[in-house]
Amino acid sequence: MPEFADKDACELLDADHIAVKHLFVDYARLAIAPDAKATASERTALAMKICDELTVHAQIEEEIFYPALREAVPGAGALLDEAEAEHQEAKQLIADIRAIGKANPSMDTLVAELNVAIEHHVKEERDELFPKARAAPALDLVAIGGQLRERQQELMAGAQAPA
Repeated sequence: MPEFADKDACELLDADHIAVKHLFVDYARLAIAPDAKATASERTALAMKICDELTVHAQIEEEIFYPALREAVPGAGALLDEAEAEHQEAKQLIADIRAIGKANPSMDTLVAELNVAIEHHVKEERDELFPKARAAPALDLVAIGGQLRERQQELMAGAQAPA
């Protein structure tokens, strides 16, 4: 995920959204490539990268951003409950993609479904959650952004550590 030292929480999370959207576009291009065999390993690697990025992104939102919003934004509970339910849907799709393990038409379908689910989730965050967060005087979005960035780096380093 992109690293931005001066970004507030909403900007950091949205930069993640943009980065993963680019990964989905790259995957779609490879999935429709004329020489599918040449791109199978590339698609597999890209699908796993998408899964890794989204797993870390969801985790930092659930550990840091959503609890901060629950505490500081009265009336945000229903939106956050919905966002967490959408995370569960994404986590199930990610688990299904990982279970397939190798690019094939079934994986292509699941990655496309995950893309649609994430697009919906991102739209709701941008249109509803982020404006509420920005309007909440009790939230220090720059400090939360720093916490998100730090936790994201820890999780990404852990994911890349040799087993």
